[in-house]
Amino acid sequence: MPLSAVRVLEIAAGAVVVAGAASVGAWAIFRKRPTPEELERARRQLLTQSGRLVDGTLLDVCDVPSEDGRTLTMLLYGYRIGGVDYECTQDVTELQNIVDITNVRAGFPCSVRYQPGNPQNSIVIAEKWTGIRASIPVIPSYDRRRSLDPRSFR
Repeated sequence: MPLSAVRVLEIAAGAVVVAGAASVGAWAIFRKRPTPEELERARRQLLTQSGRLVDGTLLDVCDVPSEDGRTLTMLLYGYRIGGVDYECTQDVTELQNIVDITNVRAGFPCSVRYQPGNPQNSIVIAEKWTGIRASIPVIPSYDRRRSLDPRSFR
């Protein structure tokens, strides 16, 4: 190959590398980044689809002022996995149309969805799932007289 042909190939390859790097840089700068609300929605969807369930307890519901002047409704809950106690909060301001927060009582049991490799990543409420129970479950009492009656065996 002549020397001038090698130089043309080197210049063309260099131009392709520079153009590729410029296009990747432009994409990185001008791409649409997800908003914090979109990231939180994606996190809730991931936990709804692939999270494990564990029993927990609702600790409190409180309103917290945010930096932008809004009032955020935070749900505090606790749960235990493998002997380790976790206490977490979830911002449920956008999810108040799913669950009426005024009916949430401290001390009530709930179900918590958590990420198996990262147990502190957890939720109690999502768009298509809720771990808040309507009331405390009632265990039926045992009636000894009725169970010994032969007519009850029919």
